[in-house]
Amino acid sequence: MVFARLSALVLLGATLANAAVTKRVTCASGHVTANAACCVLFPVVDLLQDQLFDGAECGEEAHSALRLSFHDAIGFSLHGGKGGGADGSILAFNKTENAFHANGGIDDITDGQFPVFLQSNLTAGDFVHLAAAVGTANCPGAPRLQFMFGRPPPRAAAPDLTVPEPTDSVTKILARFADAGFSPREAVALLSSHTIAAADVIDVAIPGTPFDSTAGTFDSQVFLEVLLKGKLFPGPGNDSQPGEVLSPLAGEMRLQSDFAISQDSRTACFWQAMVDNEARMTSEFRAAMAKMQVLGQDTRRMVDCSDVVPVPKPFTSQIKFPASFTKQDVQIACRELPFPNLATVAGPAPTIAPVPGS
Repeated sequence: MVFARLSALVLLGATLANAAVTKRVTCASGHVTANAACCVLFPVVDLLQDQLFDGAECGEEAHSALRLSFHDAIGFSLHGGKGGGADGSILAFNKTENAFHANGGIDDITDGQFPVFLQSNLTAGDFVHLAAAVGTANCPGAPRLQFMFGRPPPRAAAPDLTVPEPTDSVTKILARFADAGFSPREAVALLSSHTIAAADVIDVAIPGTPFDSTAGTFDSQVFLEVLLKGKLFPGPGNDSQPGEVLSPLAGEMRLQSDFAISQDSRTACFWQAMVDNEARMTSEFRAAMAKMQVLGQDTRRMVDCSDVVPVPKPFTSQIKFPASFTKQDVQIACRELPFPNLATVAGPAPTIAPVPGS
């Protein structure tokens, strides 16, 4: 009898504790969140979608917002001396950081974000990393990124030479990531962002050149297409530029660093494991981004407001080889893993269209 009463009390306590954990707050806007402190963010999300992301599109601004968050956060070192990390310095001190070579083309997105930032009443860090989470959520297949709220204003611009460049060796790139606290596997996971990315300044004659054939979808196509045998350069006259290598498809750019990482023994298997594995790609990207977006921040003073981030549409298809390509065209550098069996899109080899500007 005593045991029965004790069990009942334990069950009641667990139920009450669970209710406390799952208690939701209804904001004045009608949105529901786990923490009242997050209510101020819903109008900012609406502002971003309306004034920056063209009504919740997975377009150039969404791609660039994700790039901006990485370039901001990677200004950090576990050993100090490389900036404040995910603090928004790239937006607050954009005149300084836009001048860095690795930040080429960043001025377009900082110019676009700054007027919206001034309306948001957020710190620069919270704005930059909320914009990245919201913009990424507009892309079908993307994970719903974590968003931690409460970054203080940045104190100073990050120093130059913290952002890896496409011309860097794999050793140099991995060393920079390690200095910021990331393993080779996490570095590859972060490169999942290239599935919705495009180059504007590697070859200035062809702005908006995508890195894969499905730049509007967050899928593993980029991990496949980087492995395909190269045939041409996308620029006029088939001319090459520093930072690119031969691409398999007309209109598509293959970064020198992406290809090198896909072939290096330290990273090749991590790269190949992403091919046609949407669940692995999105889960590892989400985890790496959650770590990236709080670099240099005291998370004990922050609030988890991830539920203000829109829920992305799912990607439920299987990726395919672009038309005219098969498994025979794959440059496999990881023999330990079986390469997935993929169908090929019917028809002639495509020419990939550039990502349109806003």
